Amino acid sequence: MSSDARPDAAGLEFTPSADFQAHDGPRDIGLCFVGDGFVAGYGDPKALGWVSRVVGRTPTHDATLTSYNLGVRGSGSADAMNRWRVECPPRWEGRSERRLVVATGAEDVAQGVTTARSRLNLANILDEASSTGVASFVVGPTPTLDHEVNDKLRVLAEAQADVCQRRRVPFVDCFTPLVAHDQWQSDLAAGDTIHPGQAGYGLIAWLVLNGGWQQWLHLDS
Repeated sequence: MSSDARPDAAGLEFTPSADFQAHDGPRDIGLCFVGDGFVAGYGDPKALGWVSRVVGRTPTHDATLTSYNLGVRGSGSADAMNRWRVECPPRWEGRSERRLVVATGAEDVAQGVTTARSRLNLANILDEASSTGVASFVVGPTPTLDHEVNDKLRVLAEAQADVCQRRRVPFVDCFTPLVAHDQWQSDLAAGDTIHPGQAGYGLIAWLVLNGGWQQWLHLDS
């Protein structure tokens, strides 16, 4: 093991990568969102979800940004790990910057996937992305109205945060600020108690936009 390499809690060895730098010249950003029904915006009557809200409020300045929502309802972290390798490269072709946003976890809890396996899947995505010159950004899982499920989601969110912190990958904690948020809870209660509606997706978008989003895209100047 090199002096810079450290073992992940799930047993995966990795070497933290340097911060991603924007290329010189015209910026042509390919931005892929991979994840589950929350990425797809399921339950939003406006059909925007948080992804379209975030992209719509991202000032591009002199950059060109093309975004692709690859969220699939029912997709777990293992699905995302397998799918991004196939679905993202064609969308990045010809782009000078390749960027990947990952948002998984809720389906893992629903399917009984262990926290260790879920974090390893995320770690594999981030490490493979880093090794191929892709910059990553992670959005954590959101709470439900079920206290037992929330206990599991809290542990998973903390595990994801640790995976990202070790790799210097931006992580947005959506669980902590929303678990006791009145508007979030009322939005869930009006739907399926898991996926939010228009107001709830707006809250997620706000957290992402204020969670280092523009800095990660180097659009904060």
